[in-house]
Amino acid sequence: MSTPITVSPHDLPLQCLYRWEASSPNAVYLTQPMGGGMVQEITWAQAIDQIRRVAAWLKAQGWPAGSRVGVMGKNSAHWLLADLAILMAGHVSVPIYPTFNAEALGYILAHSDTKALFVGKLDTPQNIREGVPAHLPLIILPLAPALEGLDWDRIVAHTPPLAGEHLVSMDAVQTIIYTSGTTGKPKGVVHTGESMAWAVSSGTRRLAMGPTDRYISYLPLAHVAERMVIEQAVLRYGGHVFFAESLDTFQKDLQRARPTIFFSVPRLWVKFQHGVHSKLPAPRLQFLMRLPWLGGVVRRKILQGLGLDACRLALGGAAPMPADVLRWYRQLGLDLVEVYGMTENCGASHATLPGNQEVGTVGQPYDGVECRIDPETGEIQMRCKAVMQGYYLEPEMTAQAFTADGWLRTGDKGMLDGKGSLCITGRVKDIFKTSKGKYVAPARLEDLLGRHTDIEACAVTGSGNLPQPLALVMLSPDAVQRSEEAEGQAALGAELEAHLLAVNALLEPHEKLAALLVVTTPWTPENGFVTPTMKIKRNRIEEAYGAYFATAVAQKQTVVWVRDVAPA
Repeated sequence: MSTPITVSPHDLPLQCLYRWEASSPNAVYLTQPMGGGMVQEITWAQAIDQIRRVAAWLKAQGWPAGSRVGVMGKNSAHWLLADLAILMAGHVSVPIYPTFNAEALGYILAHSDTKALFVGKLDTPQNIREGVPAHLPLIILPLAPALEGLDWDRIVAHTPPLAGEHLVSMDAVQTIIYTSGTTGKPKGVVHTGESMAWAVSSGTRRLAMGPTDRYISYLPLAHVAERMVIEQAVLRYGGHVFFAESLDTFQKDLQRARPTIFFSVPRLWVKFQHGVHSKLPAPRLQFLMRLPWLGGVVRRKILQGLGLDACRLALGGAAPMPADVLRWYRQLGLDLVEVYGMTENCGASHATLPGNQEVGTVGQPYDGVECRIDPETGEIQMRCKAVMQGYYLEPEMTAQAFTADGWLRTGDKGMLDGKGSLCITGRVKDIFKTSKGKYVAPARLEDLLGRHTDIEACAVTGSGNLPQPLALVMLSPDAVQRSEEAEGQAALGAELEAHLLAVNALLEPHEKLAALLVVTTPWTPENGFVTPTMKIKRNRIEEAYGAYFATAVAQKQTVVWVRDVAPA
């Protein structure tokens, strides 16, 4: 039986920050690309000096303790510094996805009664201009677009640092994380210092971290997983955090960081794999890796090219990981661990163990986490001390999120295998019934479809009470380019038709897909088809493409090309 998880004020972020200030002031904490190949290195002492000065400025505003202050922008060193300054000033941070549109931004600012907003790197500053009330102060971080507001560097230069050690109690609210949500308005998940510290303690019993580890931060810091690893866990255990400059420079940024711990969503792991196969076709790679001496050389070269040759702990989460992708990386020598969690439990739920070769599960519960499956609905339910206080100002939604006996409803459907490992089979709400009265769970079908190298994302649907399900498949940029010529479209269409036949051969009769609708418009957070963590918004997809469903079924076409569709 494992030792119970306990946390103390010593484990809270500010206390950890003060320890690094005293013990390692000159160690580099953050490395920020500044453009043009230049980087800025920020030591613990430099970071804490800026945090103290901005915290002093925040306190001088005279807002009540516990006021909400927002942070919106792409990942950057100053995003983290702003978040910690808010905490040091005695306020509550509200991280906001940089891809949220003006409507969602305005809703969050109003709902949380935010007093000020830190603004960082953004692709669409127009959302700030349209979504932020005129009276709300903006603090402009380095690398932010040209916006009217108070300049971070100016505040730092003209504000004396906050002296001493400001301590926050264990039960004080530390943050309100508004979920991106696949449906409805964002919900504000309330977490205390204790729930976040407990999640770090529990998670790192299984996935050890230390001061010599290196990380690259590029998944949204507004998301719980990145926040817990890159901010909270690094504060606890130390480490060096690198940031990515842009998508165009990501590979170089990754090679600069050479992370020892790397977390990514399945979509990027698949992209990495496709990138390797574009240079070295899969059959050739498999042959080379089987050769006794050359196989090891090839593996090392591939990992070096990816910037992952120093990676000792590779993590995948936020969506199901295809089994063949897991096996592929393990063949390369990268032990890919699957993690499972959600905003409502600080990401602290399940993970596979390093060295474990199982696929199709997300492993065993973390220490201190209890898990059960509802016998009627198949829903995964859990409880632990990392679970949220509730949804901010939403008592009815909070009540609905828990069972009568206090277990968190995850909304995910799953089962436990013979070893007690959790297998996720889809979302409870995603399961639909065809007009034949048969239930279909989309997750497994989407996993099978996504194994084709030209398919970047997919959504299986039965919307409109169809007799058989069908699938929308979003092509990779390379495949879209090839399909623009008639010859390329014909060749790709034939490949996809063969892939559909192969997938259908693995399915039960009621699951067999009637058609593939091939989508060339990218699904992005900006156009509303996916969340910032790349989960598909099924309802939005069905609304946008629904007019094609009946036609495809009536004409009995197996591959239907759909171009230039905007969100409904």
